[in-house]
Amino acid sequence: MKIDDSHPLGRILTGKLWEISCRYCEKEGGAHGPDHTERVYYTALAIGGKLRARLEILAPAALLHDIGRRAETADQGKVCHAAAGSAMARAILIDLGFSNQDTEAITHCIAAHRFRSREHPKTLEADILFDADKLDSIGAVGIGRAFLFAGQIGARLHNAETDHGRTKAYSVDDTAYREFRVKMSRVRDTMRTEPGRRLAEQRHAFMEIFFAELNREIYGTGT
Repeated sequence: MKIDDSHPLGRILTGKLWEISCRYCEKEGGAHGPDHTERVYYTALAIGGKLRARLEILAPAALLHDIGRRAETADQGKVCHAAAGSAMARAILIDLGFSNQDTEAITHCIAAHRFRSREHPKTLEADILFDADKLDSIGAVGIGRAFLFAGQIGARLHNAETDHGRTKAYSVDDTAYREFRVKMSRVRDTMRTEPGRRLAEQRHAFMEIFFAELNREIYGTGT
């Protein structure tokens, strides 16, 4: 990510947060690595600019939103990375000189950004981070990330014939198609902002086309 004075928090503070984020996320692979964080960051700022959100809250929340991912990966999903990341971010933000009020606002965004989080977004900034993170999980990028993750855990290429309701995450059946049926196809209905809803509709339509074509190529239908 290009670090300069154009960022809401300026060059120095943004650089520090980016360095910390990369330190925690660089080993998470293409699905949840620094490139994912960067996309979420810029998407969040774009939506936040349109909705006049507090970018000084949204920017650090986006940069740190996945720092707890390593703990979730290590426990194969038993640990909630949003909750873990929120707790980790609190100490980081205080050490960097953020006020208690801003720290609470930022850590709430992080705690509430996960689809299955126990904490739900209660602020505009939390709504925006939620949408930006989910938007990166659908569309062309979302499909690419799903295949990357499936490869990381050794899942099959495709399993449309499987009852995905009976399959398990982090298993050989946790394919990109399972991710689409179980999670990605539901994302557009969870959007919390109007810009998020518009983008989600576009990306959902592309996924439908892609997986329909994948089924045709693998199973020979429509020939």
